[in-house]
Amino acid sequence: MSGPSHDPSLYRSRDVVPVTRALISVSDKTGLLELAGALAAAGVEIVSTGSTAATIRNAGHQVTDVSSVTGFPESLDGRVKTLHPAVHAGLLADLRLQSHEDQLAELGIAPFQLVVVNLYPFVETVASGAVGDDVVEQIDIGGPAMVRASAKNFANVAIVVSPSRYDDVIRAVEAGGTSLEQRKTLASAAFAHTAAYDTAVSAWFAAEEAQSAGSLVADAAWPATQTVTAELKQVLRYGENSHQNAALYVDATGVSALQNGRGIAQSEQLGGKEMSYNNYVDADAALRSAYDFSEPAVAIIKHANPCGIAVGTDVADAHAKAHACDPVSAYGGVIATNRTVTLAMAETVKGIFTEVLVAPDFEPAALELLQTKKNLRLLKLPADYTRTSHEIRQISGGLLVQTSDRFDTSDAAPALSAGWQLVAGEEADAATKADLEFAWKACRAVKSNAILLAHDEASVGVGMGQVNRVDSCQLAVTRAGERAQGSVAASDAFFPFADGAQLLIDAGVTAIVQPGGSIRDEDVIAAAQAAGVTMYFTGERHFFH
Repeated sequence: MSGPSHDPSLYRSRDVVPVTRALISVSDKTGLLELAGALAAAGVEIVSTGSTAATIRNAGHQVTDVSSVTGFPESLDGRVKTLHPAVHAGLLADLRLQSHEDQLAELGIAPFQLVVVNLYPFVETVASGAVGDDVVEQIDIGGPAMVRASAKNFANVAIVVSPSRYDDVIRAVEAGGTSLEQRKTLASAAFAHTAAYDTAVSAWFAAEEAQSAGSLVADAAWPATQTVTAELKQVLRYGENSHQNAALYVDATGVSALQNGRGIAQSEQLGGKEMSYNNYVDADAALRSAYDFSEPAVAIIKHANPCGIAVGTDVADAHAKAHACDPVSAYGGVIATNRTVTLAMAETVKGIFTEVLVAPDFEPAALELLQTKKNLRLLKLPADYTRTSHEIRQISGGLLVQTSDRFDTSDAAPALSAGWQLVAGEEADAATKADLEFAWKACRAVKSNAILLAHDEASVGVGMGQVNRVDSCQLAVTRAGERAQGSVAASDAFFPFADGAQLLIDAGVTAIVQPGGSIRDEDVIAAAQAAGVTMYFTGERHFFH
């Protein structure tokens, strides 16, 4: 299907368009009465629908019901209100063309110069837990049609989809009309708005389909098309480096399985300098680690890698243990905890140069103390913080999508070691097994190749990001120093040779947990067996690239 032929000579120039007639139909009534009052004062005819018309009329302003314009009553429980030529001809008439102006006159239809529409609360309805027809009824049809029609005709019509734009529109109306540049900007926002809305609806249907298919269809969770939408929240000073530009965007729908997490991007900053690109990356990595534990936990991150992870009797205890792992690297680090920051923890953090501290909350006394550190960024997580079920990574020409790798931290979760296989040495005692379980969880936050040594449920040495596992083992042992003696070790993937495991054994490690699966597993097991070192296989790995 094609549009009409385009002959530039037929189009009249049109920049400022005075507003004499406005169509208003909004679900979100924020700012509606202020807008309606300003339009009424400017002598603008207001045409409206349903509850919007009632709200405007009850405030004492004159309003024309859309049914008076169409000559057709609102019907089918409100499903049909504005889907009528008397409305859409007034939205789509391009008055730069004399022929369109003449046709409107013949049809007795008056044009609109301003349209204010926001859509049914589909996303909010899904978030409320509604299902089935209750969700379907919140799929707006007439609204998106009006928005798209008005946005297409931005040469003549200003389309407003957000209350945040009302003040700008009021000023323009009072100054004589909207400008072409303003209308084009509004049209861009309008198309983005309907695109995000359609994405949310599509994602809901995809999730419903996947749930219905269950395990019968292996790829049911992967729709043929995946649209990711996000809204600009903040322009950052720069990106990973000072010559790179950067900005923070937040989930625009919350419906898609790829966009159902709420965390750092929605956090409230309670103190400190503006967040940077690297601050956000490190803070998210710290959260990823701290929230792998059900006990009070603290993770200290530097360059997206942990330099200390620990659980404790409280957050102050956990922080002290995490910091002790590598105090040198912790300088200028980012800290995350899965509990409210206490005054006791704040008193310790205050004396250590820290870039960011993120937590679910802060005790008032702790917050007051930490706010005296002008450069310390304090982030409070949203009350509905949730960890995303999927992860997205951009590659050249496309996106990689995977389900998130995370541990079950619910009280009902079975012991992490319940499914492990003892392949060497004696069954670990309760304290050693607790350290092994801690090390296995903490190791997941370390970039591959990853080795983590632990004692008393705290990291004591970390080897990360090396191109071979032996170097990671050596790095972990070196950083642990004397603390390697009597510690336990976790490896995120199998040992391809016995040399890495032997290096840990020689350093004094008493127990090792690893996935297993190497063609040389027997050599690795034999090394542990010869040294009397306990070794478990988990059967799964935790690469983190």
